[in-house]
Amino acid sequence: MKRHATFLLAAALAFGLPVAALAATPATPAPAASTITVKLADARAAQRDLWIGHVFWVRNVVDATFEGDAAAAKAAEGQVVANAKAIAGSIEPFYGQAASEKLFTLLAGHWGAIKGYLDATHAGDGAKADASFKDLLKNADEIAAFLGGANPNLPVDVLKGLLAAHGSHHVQQIKQFEAKQFDAEAKTWAAMTGHMYVIADALADGIAKQFPDKFR
Repeated sequence: MKRHATFLLAAALAFGLPVAALAATPATPAPAASTITVKLADARAAQRDLWIGHVFWVRNVVDATFEGDAAAAKAAEGQVVANAKAIAGSIEPFYGQAASEKLFTLLAGHWGAIKGYLDATHAGDGAKADASFKDLLKNADEIAAFLGGANPNLPVDVLKGLLAAHGSHHVQQIKQFEAKQFDAEAKTWAAMTGHMYVIADALADGIAKQFPDKFR
């Protein structure tokens, strides 16, 4: 059921359905309250802050790009990279430095595909935008394979769906900024941030299951 709901979300976004159409998608159920320790709650909160930071700074780049503010866009891009390093660093205590560096490389690929789509859309180059979207989905599969390979509690197929949906949120947001559809973008932003909580909690919960002694 979880996998089915996840792929409904990814498919709806990938085929450009309105964000409102996603409201019927069942949310991923949280673990029972008795299973959430203080350390797990802290880990979830930390991951949520990191992933919300990702979409916040990417949105700033998108906004500044369409506003023609190169200085603001450059500053926000620096924060996107710093945030990616922080996300990658969050797994180092569990998987080591090499794994952290690998995740950072993959997250850099995620950002590169988003930036490619943004720049192509801003320039009116549909072919490059389509190519960047394909890169974004391919990168989502690579991140899913990496995380799922490191942790058996993170099913690769589920992660693929979650990350594909996340990438499609970025694409939808960029299109809405381009079209100056700000009311629609506000709805996308709400869906995007809520989806970040799903991804963040999934990562925190998966790590807690794999390393239970660290979360008691």
